[in-house]
Amino acid sequence: MNCLATTITITCKPTLISDMAVAIDPFSDKFPYFNRSSQRCRLQSLTNLDFSFLQSFKPKPEDDNIHRSVSSPCFSIAASANMEEDKKTTAAPQIEILGGQRVTTVRALVAEVTMAIVSGAQPMLLPSGLGGAYLLQTGKGHNIAVAKPVDEEPLALNNPKKSGSLRLGQPGMKHSIPVGETGVRELAAYLLDYQGFSSVPPTALVSISHVPFHVSNAFSSMPYKVASLQRFVCHDFDAGELGPGSFTVDSVHRIGILDVRVLNLDRHAGNMLVKRCDRDKGVGTAELVPIDHGLCLPECLDDPYFEWLNWPQALVPFTDTELEYISSLDPFKDAELLRSELHSLPESAIRVLIVCTVFLKQAAASGLCLAEIGEKMTRDFARSEDSFSLLETLCTKAKATVVNKGNEVKCEVEVHVSKPPLAPKGPHAKEKKRGNTMRSMSPSMSVHHAESEGVSFGDMTTVQWDMFLESFQRLLQEALSKRLVPSLGKQ
Repeated sequence: MNCLATTITITCKPTLISDMAVAIDPFSDKFPYFNRSSQRCRLQSLTNLDFSFLQSFKPKPEDDNIHRSVSSPCFSIAASANMEEDKKTTAAPQIEILGGQRVTTVRALVAEVTMAIVSGAQPMLLPSGLGGAYLLQTGKGHNIAVAKPVDEEPLALNNPKKSGSLRLGQPGMKHSIPVGETGVRELAAYLLDYQGFSSVPPTALVSISHVPFHVSNAFSSMPYKVASLQRFVCHDFDAGELGPGSFTVDSVHRIGILDVRVLNLDRHAGNMLVKRCDRDKGVGTAELVPIDHGLCLPECLDDPYFEWLNWPQALVPFTDTELEYISSLDPFKDAELLRSELHSLPESAIRVLIVCTVFLKQAAASGLCLAEIGEKMTRDFARSEDSFSLLETLCTKAKATVVNKGNEVKCEVEVHVSKPPLAPKGPHAKEKKRGNTMRSMSPSMSVHHAESEGVSFGDMTTVQWDMFLESFQRLLQEALSKRLVPSLGKQ
């Protein structure tokens, strides 16, 4: 007996990639047969019509030669009052790939999710977390992926857990990442995880239509939703349920390397999943899988949070394999990848990636361990007011060099530098002296930033950006070579 097959077309945007068709065996165990009984034909048969309109019809003699079919023709009832409602109830779910369509694992993930949804699977809202996250399963109950609509993020107006009132584009949980822009960053982290080095699960950015996600009254007319899709990871625990001594040094290092590159602002124990944890094998044998990268690649330098910063594994020196991987990273190649795949990711966020990758490469080559690198990127809250990290200090001075048109600002590099005052208002640039550091103001490019903001790179032209990178790398190399960076734990 021949098996019927249902063909689903998954549209990829942009149109550089051809559409992909997936044939489904309707009698397979994984995907049950799709019931089309709910789809009604909108064309009514002649036998169901009112024949009164034919009484006024008088055939002409010349019409005698017209062939008359014995079958019942179909007439289109265009004026049906229920047509629009029928369209809503019978429209099939659709998924369009908005980012990552060149990656085979992304297309495979979207195909599997599409087949499950068309087969009747319904998204299930997960109770954990502040935002709208939905578990997608097959008809047999096997977990496939987690979908996160961008309009249901924490603090967003359409949040299903009533935890926010912000509209898309407003500053979110982190001021440097607007509401509605975490999905594109989820995909960016996966694209940057070359060869699965850090084990980020396959992730896609998609547009989903006719799927019952949460819709508040303010968004009742939305025809589709943009969401991130991340493949579900089978796990035993999350890192918060076990002590840090349970994890392998290798998995901690690999997650930390990714976090440093993308300046992850929210690497907590809950978004590191524990796999293959066998208590009989002792400590240090569990592998970690990182998820939830929506709060990475901020639009300006911000204060990151690294859960692993004080773990003993972070104090272990990098292995030769890890150093080789770090050395092979090309921040400018990474930037071109994100520009070509993720058009909605702002250039300022891409420049943060470049700066952090340069910082990682030079620091690792100088012999710093993961904990030391993470410490130099994190602000110090030991004092009454928080102070800049070493990374922010060097970037502030490099940016001042650009403002001064290449005239280096002579000052000693310090690990802890108090936050500078707000930039003066007005059209004229002024200079303010703070300690031994002279900082210059420019109306076209600001060196300073507000108390709640970090160093931004989005206001620099291409020429200024090149000058900044040259100055930043020189200042960083001087700081590392002169050993002005104290050892971890020293004041």
